[in-house]
Amino acid sequence: MKDYIEKRVLDLSNYIADKRATVRQTAKFFGVSKSTVHKDVTERLPGINRGLAREVKRVLEVNKAERHIRGGEATRKKYQKQPESPMKKGGYSKKT
Repeated sequence: MKDYIEKRVLDLSNYIADKRATVRQTAKFFGVSKSTVHKDVTERLPGINRGLAREVKRVLEVNKAERHIRGGEATRKKYQKQPESPMKKGGYSKKT
């Protein structure tokens, strides 16, 4: 494995372990794709540092278990920001 890839794997992994970051947050911070982050920490890291790989795996499992909660929160915030729709106000009605 090339040195720069090994350095990237360790940088990504340490960031996830230290910040308890998601794959998406890590990818955005380092300017790489989510696929790159995932491949680096799940396939390449165990060959470099088994202890760190176990820690990162635990963080990713927690993030995966909580993602439905984060998604629901994001949806709730999205609809709280939007003005009330005409349908909710009774502005549009169906003619019978």
